[in-house]
Amino acid sequence: MQILQLIPTIAYGDAVGNDAVAIKKILKKMGYVSNIYAESVVAPLDSKTAYKIDKMPKVDKDDIIIYHLSTGSELNFKFAKFKCRKIAIYHNVTPPEFFELNDEFIKGINEWGLEGVKFLSDKVDYCLADSELNKQDLIDLNYKCDIDVLPIVVPFKDYKKTPNRAVVKKYDDGYTNIIFTGRIAPNKKQEDVIAAFYYYKKYWNNKARLILVGSYKETDLYYMRLKKYVEEIGIEDVVFTGHIKFDEILAYYKVADVFLCMSEHEGFCVPLVEAMMFKVPIIAYDSTAIPSTLGGSGFLINDKSPVFVAKCIDKVISDKKLQDDLIIKQNRRLEDFKYEHIAEQFKNYINAFIEREKNS
Repeated sequence: MQILQLIPTIAYGDAVGNDAVAIKKILKKMGYVSNIYAESVVAPLDSKTAYKIDKMPKVDKDDIIIYHLSTGSELNFKFAKFKCRKIAIYHNVTPPEFFELNDEFIKGINEWGLEGVKFLSDKVDYCLADSELNKQDLIDLNYKCDIDVLPIVVPFKDYKKTPNRAVVKKYDDGYTNIIFTGRIAPNKKQEDVIAAFYYYKKYWNNKARLILVGSYKETDLYYMRLKKYVEEIGIEDVVFTGHIKFDEILAYYKVADVFLCMSEHEGFCVPLVEAMMFKVPIIAYDSTAIPSTLGGSGFLINDKSPVFVAKCIDKVISDKKLQDDLIIKQNRRLEDFKYEHIAEQFKNYINAFIEREKNS
């Protein structure tokens, strides 16, 4: 029996693609023939990671295809036609309204993505959802199959690699480094991070720096608006890293003093787990899957007033006992995301699904 994975696009550094790669390793350890197939395999990734979909072998009724559902794609509709057992892993689709007036193309892709999610509601045999939020979304869309929650698989050992020394040397310079990790996108609300940083730097700590770790295109309207906003308010020490190598991402976490997340839509939010790994105290806005991923850890806020958020940053930076308490709770929560724990959960879910299918 084969258990194959299908994904519209797989690219370096993307959380959904990373999840697929981690699951492939688990499936192979379970003894299954397993590969990843994608419509688009983005360089520098190649066939060592995933094959183009035209290389996909024939499947029969006893095989399983696991489909990563997260964006608009023709695969959302083609997936239903495979004559085998079908599992969808739902990573959520960012609501299109976030891209209104920012990126009409992405808005259209996400609208198409939601159409695909609705289309599959009665066409899959089983679903895994990254979070309770994602599970509830599927229930609200009238999914008929069993649904279990499985956090994204994060291979902890990858984060033990050596951080980029040049980045550490450059930014470990006595400044307070506030970071947020996530692609530059309207739902991530980097403008709210910048606004809070402005007040923190102006009124509390002039030796502060904001590092926005995440990919963008120079022509992205949202990115251009953020750059213009930074210029208009006259704030210095705001760094946009763009798409960077993994060892550089590790370095930015290494030098970070606070992780500040003002995002208004997350299906899971892997960077919260990454910040936990590096023992960086987290301040996060209470929205979507963020509180469930934090699981009682972090400094969760429900007020986006930039002055209030700036005060929270100062409180976390200046109060050593609060810092220690945050890290203790984050360490405790991190245990739930250990690779071995999530891998075992995944194995149990797959085995239970196969057993149910045998008895049905």
